[in-house]
Amino acid sequence: MLKYHNPDTVAQPTVNYSLGVEVPAGARLLVTAGQIARNPDGTIAEGIEAQVERTLQNLLEVLDAAGMGPENLVKMTTYLVDRAHGPVFREVRDRMIGAPAPAETMIVIAGLARTEMLIEIEAIAAAA
Repeated sequence: MLKYHNPDTVAQPTVNYSLGVEVPAGARLLVTAGQIARNPDGTIAEGIEAQVERTLQNLLEVLDAAGMGPENLVKMTTYLVDRAHGPVFREVRDRMIGAPAPAETMIVIAGLARTEMLIEIEAIAAAA
């Protein structure tokens, strides 16, 4: 359904993401709000690995509610408050999202809505 574009004429990603993802005509689109590391009880997961896992789990729950899964991800935008968290994010993302990988942008920012938040992810997904 989704078509992945990683042309040989462009430098290839050094980590797991696609340069472009094409959505076919007539597909349903899901645009998510930014997902954070808030547990179902309202608390915030502690530590970067736990926050990445909870944030991705929340994203997967939103996808599931729309009848989609990680294979439907077209684009993810990840906001980190510390560039040193990048390797942990990539390891957990690869384990939880797998391949084929969506197009992705990672941005390092000064902070999120609450000081204890270390990561936020928004996404676009598509399904036939």
